[in-house]
Amino acid sequence: MTYAEAIQFLYGLQIFGANFGLETPRKLAAHAGDPQNRLRFIHVAGTNGKGSTCAMLESIYRAAGLRVGLFTSPHLVSFRERIQINRHLISENDVARRVSEIHESLKTFPADAHPTFFEVVTILALKFFEEQNCDLVIWETGLGGRLDATNIVTPLASVITNIAFDHEQWLGDTLEKIAAEKAGIIKPGVPVVTSVKKPEVLTVIEKIAHKKNAPLTCVTQLPASSFQLAISLFGEHQKINAALAAATIRILQKEISVTEKQMEIGLQNVNWPGRLQLIKKPGGQKILLDGAHNVAGAKVLREALEKDFPVKKRTLILGILQDKNWREICEMLSPLAEKIFVVPVASQRTASPSELVEVCRVKNPAGKVFAEASLVEALKKAGNEKFVVITGSLYLIGEALEHLGVLTADKNERGLNEWSGTKKLLG
Repeated sequence: MTYAEAIQFLYGLQIFGANFGLETPRKLAAHAGDPQNRLRFIHVAGTNGKGSTCAMLESIYRAAGLRVGLFTSPHLVSFRERIQINRHLISENDVARRVSEIHESLKTFPADAHPTFFEVVTILALKFFEEQNCDLVIWETGLGGRLDATNIVTPLASVITNIAFDHEQWLGDTLEKIAAEKAGIIKPGVPVVTSVKKPEVLTVIEKIAHKKNAPLTCVTQLPASSFQLAISLFGEHQKINAALAAATIRILQKEISVTEKQMEIGLQNVNWPGRLQLIKKPGGQKILLDGAHNVAGAKVLREALEKDFPVKKRTLILGILQDKNWREICEMLSPLAEKIFVVPVASQRTASPSELVEVCRVKNPAGKVFAEASLVEALKKAGNEKFVVITGSLYLIGEALEHLGVLTADKNERGLNEWSGTKKLLG
């Protein structure tokens, strides 16, 4: 199987949608020899900040000399971003080889219990990390936690970044329900670290941790240590994520020793594209990209713009998925810009630009609001603007990074992020 054939095979798995449950991934892992039993993990769940926290943990442990696997989703441009070792993407040959191997085991599954794209990729990653002798794997959940395919592992620590409204159709329509799903990654006796602050949400996590006799550490404020000032990512929220990562590392000192200096170096060098990422073009134009795709993310972006980028004139390029709370995101961000270009996201789930335009115009009557046919057209028309913000969807950010030449891939593989429907809803 070639790499191109492997990617096409993965595209074919999208017809199976998303499946919430552990039976199928456990069976698939058993076919692969249960590689998760020979690896060490830090399992990270939460609504926002999962990827950034994972990137920080990876960077710190790599600075400490470990061989660190990193499993995240979605990818921005290349599928291979999902599976990395010491920030080197899995090679095309390794993808082709692993997909070819797992393809054979899929034949043993009945049609009504066929593994999904995410389940297959999860086991593929486990097998690759085992083969590559990773000292530690930073392991991000896909959706939720309790019934997410990644939850077949027993980690050294479970990390929950925060809880906010997102994916309500799958995770529940209250913060308490969403918290219960995210806290499903908590394992008996395994330490838990969280930066959740809301009392009603924290209560849910505390109850589950107590029931499973899992020691719980809450990171609710920034420590006074100087390393917090050295973080390379923009935004006050990233300091909380850094504190969460640091707390996790200190809790695991007996298992994996890390010095304060290594922690500082790791945070200074952390790289996580598409999250308050500032690009400075040769002509002086500044473009800020942020994958704020839900209301909580939009709020963080707004706070960052007001604090870290208090420019007088901003131009906003906005594209949102239909299944997100696009109306509230528009209401929150549109008043911050003098000019707004609304674009479709390159996804079958995109919200209609015409609907977004109406909300933006109502919320920002003094602004100039335009609907454009594509991101490329919007960037052309914003070519002379000094400060441009692109946001609303990670899919849109991936397209922007590729168009701007920051991330490249031989072929556009963003479509692999798509999935539609589920075979089994959360119980």
